[in-house]
Amino acid sequence: MPNPQSLALFDFDHTVTTTDTYSRFLRRVATPRQLAQAKWSVGPWLAGYRLGVVSAQAIRKRVTRLVFAGRRAEEIADHAQAYARETLPTLLRPEVMQRIAWHQAQGHRLVLVSASLDLYLQPWCARHGMELICNRLEARDGVLTGRYADGDCGPRKQALIRARYDLTAYPRVFAYGDSREDRPMLALAHERWYGGRRIA
Repeated sequence: MPNPQSLALFDFDHTVTTTDTYSRFLRRVATPRQLAQAKWSVGPWLAGYRLGVVSAQAIRKRVTRLVFAGRRAEEIADHAQAYARETLPTLLRPEVMQRIAWHQAQGHRLVLVSASLDLYLQPWCARHGMELICNRLEARDGVLTGRYADGDCGPRKQALIRARYDLTAYPRVFAYGDSREDRPMLALAHERWYGGRRIA
């Protein structure tokens, strides 16, 4: 492995991809009853998010509990493997994949930092040579609780990056994001990309 000259941090949903992969995965694994419940219990929260009065973290907590509580962990993991293999490749932004390829060609260390799930992000990162910081579902005796194992990493991206990486060891740090949750992560970088455009 080449000595990393720089560190490149990438958000996933709407940064590497064209859409929110977590909501698509939820729709893929939700039962018909859960989908019907979501229409009434999550719909108003989504409206509040668009108005800026409900956080992404609050919505994730609600839908994660609705869809995953009581489900078998093995069943959801199987869905996730298929999702990573069949769906994720169709959702990638070519221009961002080119940036990832450029960083790899330079020998940089690449990290995906996402509030989406390890169940489908881990195989994707393994395929693309990236390290991963993301959410993990909590399970007890093979059954999902509907909670995150270590809390929601979305609002804690900056702290988790700092805990894992010595940023002073890298002469240059790059960061790519698209949302309010990504701004603290972008603040760590020398070169910042927001919504596909370089801002610093």
